[in-house]
Amino acid sequence: MVKHAKLLWMDLEMTGLDPELDKIVEVAAIVTDWNFNEIGTFEAVVKVDPKLFADRIASAPDFWNTYPEVRDALLAQNNSDKATDVLAVEEGLLSFLEEHFDLDAPVLLAGNSIHQDRKFIDSEWKKVSARLHYRMLDVSAWKVVFDGKYNKRFAKPEVHRALDDIRGSIMELKYYLGKVRV
Repeated sequence: MVKHAKLLWMDLEMTGLDPELDKIVEVAAIVTDWNFNEIGTFEAVVKVDPKLFADRIASAPDFWNTYPEVRDALLAQNNSDKATDVLAVEEGLLSFLEEHFDLDAPVLLAGNSIHQDRKFIDSEWKKVSARLHYRMLDVSAWKVVFDGKYNKRFAKPEVHRALDDIRGSIMELKYYLGKVRV
């Protein structure tokens, strides 16, 4: 690991949580330094077959009916001019990575429950996956430790939109790090 490397924070919104059946519908990425200052941002909407999207929503009504505003916004985005082919989004992400990271060093991926997003990246964006380090900074691991050991919880807003969720994850990690004495 490069000692003073930047972090690639990423969040995906998907049609569901099964990387074999579901698809990415929205991606956001923020590059930060280790002080969590934003250096660059990326956002894109992935066009998903409307029938698949509707079928996957029907397969998880508990989640989608709990967050109807998220469901409706993602569906509207999917049907808008903002939606782009999955491979075109991957190319955009690769350009973003090239702009902010050295080509010869693996990129450290960060986020909340980022292992789940990584499954989708591995499945749908093989070229992006190849740029990523095998290690990840998963804020949810901090959440488990601070909740289980210290009964400390961060009240993260439940926005379920990619860019807002990343900023919430960064705030959450700052909260946990603020509790650490070095």
